[in-house]
Amino acid sequence: MIIKNGLIVNSEGSFTGDIFIENGLIKSIKPEIYKENCKIVNAEGRLVLPGGVDVHTHMDLDLGEYRAVDDFYTGTVAASFGGTTTIVDHIAFGPKECSLNYMIDKYHELVEGNSIIDYSFHGVIQHVNENILKEMEEIAKRGITSFKIYMTYDNRLNDEDILRVLIKAKELGVVIAVHAENHGAIQYLRNYYASFKSSKPIYHALSRPVATEVEAINRMIYLSEIAGFPHLYFVHVSTKKGLDEIVRARKNGASNVYCETCTQYLTLTEKCYKEDIEGFKYIMAPPLRKQEDIEALWKGIASDQVDVIATDHCPFFIEEKMNGKFDFRIVPGGVPGVEERVEIVLTEGIKRGISINKLVDKLSKRPAEIYGLYPRKGTIEIGADADITILDKREKIINIDNRHSRVDYTPYDGFKVNYVVEKVIQRGNILIDNGKLIAKNGKGVFLKRTKI
Repeated sequence: MIIKNGLIVNSEGSFTGDIFIENGLIKSIKPEIYKENCKIVNAEGRLVLPGGVDVHTHMDLDLGEYRAVDDFYTGTVAASFGGTTTIVDHIAFGPKECSLNYMIDKYHELVEGNSIIDYSFHGVIQHVNENILKEMEEIAKRGITSFKIYMTYDNRLNDEDILRVLIKAKELGVVIAVHAENHGAIQYLRNYYASFKSSKPIYHALSRPVATEVEAINRMIYLSEIAGFPHLYFVHVSTKKGLDEIVRARKNGASNVYCETCTQYLTLTEKCYKEDIEGFKYIMAPPLRKQEDIEALWKGIASDQVDVIATDHCPFFIEEKMNGKFDFRIVPGGVPGVEERVEIVLTEGIKRGISINKLVDKLSKRPAEIYGLYPRKGTIEIGADADITILDKREKIINIDNRHSRVDYTPYDGFKVNYVVEKVIQRGNILIDNGKLIAKNGKGVFLKRTKI
């Protein structure tokens, strides 16, 4: 295959040229390439980007009473329509006291024959003992070089166990991704607002104030310092003050600290919770914040203080979300977003004067680097997998009728985007062509990742 005459966009720069693909790899990139017996993809007047890398999804997430409505087929179909060709999925908690391998093996079964794009997993640590620490080393050798911990929810870790994990991560050179919120403060506030005998979506936001994120980020950074600064990755940072905490720590000598935010924290505000019924659709943790937080995060992207833009894709049906009208505390947390990310981020970022190269860095290259996928993924360069997203510069209005997730709503309904995914290629195979699904399920491969 030859992709001809497109504007090839990497994080380092852009130029018009051709890309020659053979055996699933990029073999050459030149101003002009002529070869016989090749499929020609005409990309003239189009943007040619590396396939998106979304390192924060929750496909087929089982919460017990609720289960995310996208499995690894429907979720990766939605991802591919949105220009994403690789995901690293945050897996669910397993049974009490289960091994790390238990849930990883389960997820290999869930994804087998389903994913149409390439994938990996983050291990999840829900309790700590010597066996778990040994398993971290075994699993890293299997190509899963990152682990998720939580500072809230039922399977949260206390500070002592967090420190044990961080010390082990430093020894192994793996990444620890952390959901940073202060559990005690949140639980008190949730019960306080529930005592009003009224359930309003805004109580969800009020029960998880900015300080609960900021304190937890601060505490994790100091625990990381004690452990010698292993690779520490903050997922879904939602606030200006949370980002300020990370920036301040870096200036004071903290190393190996990475910051992720998500599409929803760059576009939506807590005003979404003011609607007493519709507001339940937007319940997620952390909650949506204020416009000043949105603008601070965009500035963080422009200045490279924010490393990655992901999605935290975790969709539930409207009917399930609406159970919160009786008690906001029981709403399954999460929203869809894996399809919208690339188009919305390009539109909103360029509108703010951020270069497309910088945005591609946050959508593709930087997540691939941090999570051991680069240079195979996240870039258009010789030797990389031929994962390519071709976009047309034209307007489109996002609505549920042009979405491809199983979920029955999009939080971005009515958003106008200025860049539209037209064709998606993975390892030289066309997945999406002018709004049509070409790929067959099960063609995605598991990616064994290296250490950063």
